[in-house]
Amino acid sequence: MTVDVDDPQGERSAEAAGRVPEGNLALPQPAPVTVPHDPGAVTVGDVSSWNIVLLVAATFGAGMAMIVPMAYSLAVRLDQLAPGRTEALGIVLAVGSAATLVLAPLTGILSDRLRSRWGRRRPFTVIGLLIGAVSVPVMAFAPTLGVLTIGWTLSTIGWGTAAASIGNWQADRLPPRQRGRVSGLTGVTMQVAPVVGIILVGFFRDQVLLVFALPAVVGVVLVVAFLSVVHDPDSRGMEFEGRLTLTGLLRSYGFNPRKAPDFAWNWLGRFIFFSGLTLTTSFTVFFVAQRLELRVPDVAGVLAIVSASSIVTATIGSLGGGWLSDRVGRRKPFIFAGAAVFAAGCAVSAFAHDLPTLMIGTLLNSLGIATFSAVAQALLLDVLPDREREAGRYMAIALFAQKIPGVFAPVLGGAVLAIGAGAENFTALYLLAAALASAGGLVITLSVRSVR
Repeated sequence: MTVDVDDPQGERSAEAAGRVPEGNLALPQPAPVTVPHDPGAVTVGDVSSWNIVLLVAATFGAGMAMIVPMAYSLAVRLDQLAPGRTEALGIVLAVGSAATLVLAPLTGILSDRLRSRWGRRRPFTVIGLLIGAVSVPVMAFAPTLGVLTIGWTLSTIGWGTAAASIGNWQADRLPPRQRGRVSGLTGVTMQVAPVVGIILVGFFRDQVLLVFALPAVVGVVLVVAFLSVVHDPDSRGMEFEGRLTLTGLLRSYGFNPRKAPDFAWNWLGRFIFFSGLTLTTSFTVFFVAQRLELRVPDVAGVLAIVSASSIVTATIGSLGGGWLSDRVGRRKPFIFAGAAVFAAGCAVSAFAHDLPTLMIGTLLNSLGIATFSAVAQALLLDVLPDREREAGRYMAIALFAQKIPGVFAPVLGGAVLAIGAGAENFTALYLLAAALASAGGLVITLSVRSVR
């Protein structure tokens, strides 16, 4: 197995018309290269139903292993190590997200150029699984906040790499007619996975090792099943020209928005939307504990009830939005609707002080998130530049739209919570999230031109 370190190629001139964001959002690009033969190029035929089932299952496992610690386990361990320090959770999450910002594009670029009998994506998925597994005992037995931060950083790097590799496989293999439906399936899976995970660890909320280990075990089993069966073409025949320098590698972390305007606008809209979403997800455990006057460990039962009730709305949003967007050939109306519904849910949650109102806000949130995420992912695959040769690179760049908010939003959220006197100001936090989500949906709806 060898990694080809040829200089990544520049984008082709974009044919799509449309306005371009002001200024250059990224770095200049390296000179183009040619690829005489690429056996890993996109497959035009439909992906089989069995492969889609395994893909969805792997997404479920990776999602559970990645999200449950962020949504519940870290807060429980933090409450043991530093009771009352809600803002520390934001710092822990931000450090992990910052690490993935550095590594995600690198693994995407290298996987685009990996010569291996096992294909381009599979080896990186395996590496991610191993790192994710190592993180479990580090987080579970962390004696200090510093060690907990290291453990979470390993976890988000490992599971983020595995999940990104699975996403790259989708970009390589899915034809346009399957993108909306499969994005809907994986979207609802990412909504359901943490719900099932929280219900599972809720039975063992006083056993810290199991709280961290069980989601990881599920993730390893389901991702390994995907890797064992689903084909990733032998990539040893790929050919490139040129060599990769440090300057070329740094340039590969960015793109020229003027050559890919719709990709750029979609990136910006997703960035704004996920900034709002991250504000709420980073502090969910502490939010529920405050509003319902519960101990932090006891929030698991409430989260399980509230989250389980949202499975139906998440399914409707993901499958309905993805399927309908394929059926009618339109993406943007569903993206706008999803952002608006999520914003409405945030507005309800901002003033919720009892379980029924919290549930209403959660149901609206889940419907909005699922609709936006599924259809925005399908739109991303529609506007992805240079899919045949650099899908991994651009999928990694697209991931920035979710990972950069993970760096600053938790810290910003801690500052917003400190507004005013007394208890944390979750009202201001959720209203800000609503405004950002609405703005993100509008950016995509009004600015992307090549997709309706």
